[in-house]
Amino acid sequence: MSFSDKLNPSLRNLPVYQPGRPIEEVARELGLVPAEVIKVASNENPLGPSPKAIEATQAAVTQSHLYPDGNAYYLKNKLAAKLGVEPENLILGNGSNEIIEFISHALLGTGDEIVVSQYCFAIYPLVAMMMGAKVNAVPAVEYGHDLPAMLDAITPETRIVWVANPNNPTGTLAEPDDVRALVENVPDDVLLVMDEAYYEFLDEPVDLLPLVRSGDRPNLLVMRTFSKIYGLAGLRIGYGIGHPDFISALEKVRQPFNTNSIAQAGAMAALDDDDHLLETRKVNAAGLQYFESFCEANGYEFVPSAANFVLIRVGDGQGIFEALQKQGVITRPMGGYGLPEWIRLSIGTADENQRSAESLKAALA
Repeated sequence: MSFSDKLNPSLRNLPVYQPGRPIEEVARELGLVPAEVIKVASNENPLGPSPKAIEATQAAVTQSHLYPDGNAYYLKNKLAAKLGVEPENLILGNGSNEIIEFISHALLGTGDEIVVSQYCFAIYPLVAMMMGAKVNAVPAVEYGHDLPAMLDAITPETRIVWVANPNNPTGTLAEPDDVRALVENVPDDVLLVMDEAYYEFLDEPVDLLPLVRSGDRPNLLVMRTFSKIYGLAGLRIGYGIGHPDFISALEKVRQPFNTNSIAQAGAMAALDDDDHLLETRKVNAAGLQYFESFCEANGYEFVPSAANFVLIRVGDGQGIFEALQKQGVITRPMGGYGLPEWIRLSIGTADENQRSAESLKAALA
């Protein structure tokens, strides 16, 4: 018997998550000048980090010979005050992806189930399969979550229901009444995770934090991140908001020093920069409108988005992705999400949006 035969059997058929390609890698591969390549593949903030966050991280680097505060006392307290919760309601992760792992380690084993939507964020099923759990994918409605059907799909083996709202990769937003009905009716022994990575882009979001503050829903966990509107994707810092008892359980699977001191400093400063957040929302709203008008004018099918990206039907998603790369525009093909005819295109600056649109039109001609 070989060493590979000793590997966890759940890894045998587990696909590898493919993120958006880095600018440097594409430029090197295609012989392009990095400065002339734009990346609209990973839903990053086109304005970059908050200037306040840049200043804070630069200062924090001088202390990088020291271990970070493993409990992130100051960031947790500042974040708790902003959200109106207690520090005990918060857990921090190396990006929201690590929170997904914490939850899965705490709740999933062989024979357990999760419920997701058909076009869900890829990491939910990947981590579940790694834990030996079954993935119950409920068919989407107009590319979005069918929350009543997801509620009906819960079985005695269900441990977690995952809902990204707005959803990645489709940008769809669930109806507020459906969200409230799901929260109210999920069985007490099933965890409902509301992934709100794009929450700050919404004009009138459903606010679930009163249920966290009251403690009425101990089986509810809300996830948010500093990667999107705050522009700190490279620092990898996200957080979960939930009942103190469940947060305490997640702390047992969290590795020491999982959020570094530079990321903590940048996140604290970003919380103070309302101007950067508002400008990001303004740029994003204008970009969404630009692409909706562009798609309508050219007869391209798209999914109306509530996030900072748009899903566009192009026929051969992989082929158009490769054609755009040769023009120095990195997008995201959606074949891995079961949407081979689509690409996902992040909202950029006005210039990046125009270049992306013109390049896409040329590729489709």
